Amino acid sequence: MTALALPTRRQEDWRYSDLEALASLWPLPAPTRINVATGETANHHLLQDAADGSAAVHDYVITVADDARCDFHLLNIGGKLGRVTFAVTLGARAHFGLHGAIIGGGDQTLEIITSVTHAQPDATSGQTVRSVLGSRATGSYLGSINVARDAQRTDAFQSIKAMLLDRTATANAKPELEIYADDVKCAHGATVGELDKAALFYMASRGMDPATAKTLLLRSFVAGVFDDMPDEALREQFEAAAIAKLESLV
Repeated sequence: MTALALPTRRQEDWRYSDLEALASLWPLPAPTRINVATGETANHHLLQDAADGSAAVHDYVITVADDARCDFHLLNIGGKLGRVTFAVTLGARAHFGLHGAIIGGGDQTLEIITSVTHAQPDATSGQTVRSVLGSRATGSYLGSINVARDAQRTDAFQSIKAMLLDRTATANAKPELEIYADDVKCAHGATVGELDKAALFYMASRGMDPATAKTLLLRSFVAGVFDDMPDEALREQFEAAAIAKLESLV
């Protein structure tokens, strides 16, 4: 945002945020712009691991031209407030993929906010987000898919799943579709749950300690989010950071 006034909770995309932490960063700098040219393929990533007690906001404006592809991998685990936003516009036959995980504990507020606009026909997009939240943490995904009138044969989905380790943690999931074309394939789904007690009992009956059992189940829950990262060393870095964060919650 460029306005000098701080946002309020009456604004939908700030409803669940930590506005007190945000004030330490205000006003925010201009967003990072990513332009993927016609026919190109781009891979971007962010490991958001700001220090405890700090605030971090990363805004992206992404334009994917005709016949181009952009994949973005995100691990959001750091800071008192960790917020990442995406405003994406797709050309004809373009693709955007978001592969994200939120892992938080304590009093953290971690957010992913997306707006993906299918402006031209035959484009595709997929958003997969997995959240694991413990203690008093708040994790939010607010995302919209917007299909323009001329964007026929759009194929888009949002898959949002959250796991709560404590009843005091909060998961907010609000996937939205706004469709003006009549020949589209769009789907969204959001679920919030807890660890499978039967699976934990089974693992305990085989001699596994509770912390190890919980960590294994949580690792399987977020597995796959980073599997298709083309850089193996980078993928290992993301997976190690995710595992370390999960272990700190159990």
